[in-house]
Amino acid sequence: MGFLNGSASFVRFSVEGELPESPLDYIAERVVAYSFEDIDETFDEYSIGWVSVLNMFDSQFEFGSYAAGDYIVLSLRVDERKVSPAILKKFVQKEEERVKKEKQIPKLARSLKVEIKERVRTELMRKAFPVPVVYDLCWNLSDSTVFFFTTNKKAHALLEDYFHETFGVMLRQQIPYIVGEHLLNDEACENLARVNPDIFV
Repeated sequence: MGFLNGSASFVRFSVEGELPESPLDYIAERVVAYSFEDIDETFDEYSIGWVSVLNMFDSQFEFGSYAAGDYIVLSLRVDERKVSPAILKKFVQKEEERVKKEKQIPKLARSLKVEIKERVRTELMRKAFPVPVVYDLCWNLSDSTVFFFTTNKKAHALLEDYFHETFGVMLRQQIPYIVGEHLLNDEACENLARVNPDIFV
C-alpha cells in the first residue's frame, strides 16, 4: 500500500549527513537530475528515478509539487524488462535444434551455445515490456526522518543506494535498538549495549 492509501505498511529511516545551505533549492535540483526516464521506446533493460506520488508518469512534477512545508513527498519508480527463465530456456533449445539441423551436426560446441543463448535473450528482451513498480516515501526535513511505504527488503536496499546517490546523505533504518540510542541518556545507552537477545517460550 502506498502513501495515499487508507492503510499502509512502512519502514522508518533516519537521514544521516548534512544538506547544503538552502536545502529546498538543493533538493529541487537533485530531484530533477535524478528523475525517472521512460524506457518504453528503447531497448534498455532497467530504469530508476523519482516521480510524483500523484502520477507515476509525471517525472517533471508538472501536475503537483513534491514539497509541502517541511515535507518532501516522492515516489521511487523502477521499470525493468524481464524474460522468464522458462521462456528463455524454451527458445534457446528451439534455436539450438534449428542450428543443429541447419549445420547437420549432432552436438553444438559450448561457445556456440553461449552465443545462441545471448542472442535469443537479447531478442526476447527487445520484445518484453518494462514492468513498473512504484514505492512512495515521505521525508520530514525538520526531524531528518523518512517513511518508506513498503516492507520489501530489496526495495529498502534500492532506496538506500538511490537516496544517497541523489542527495548525498545516508539512510539508516530505525529499528527499536537504534531508536533507543537516540532517546536514552549516556548511562542508559551503556546498559542498552550490554543487552543480549533471548527467546521467551
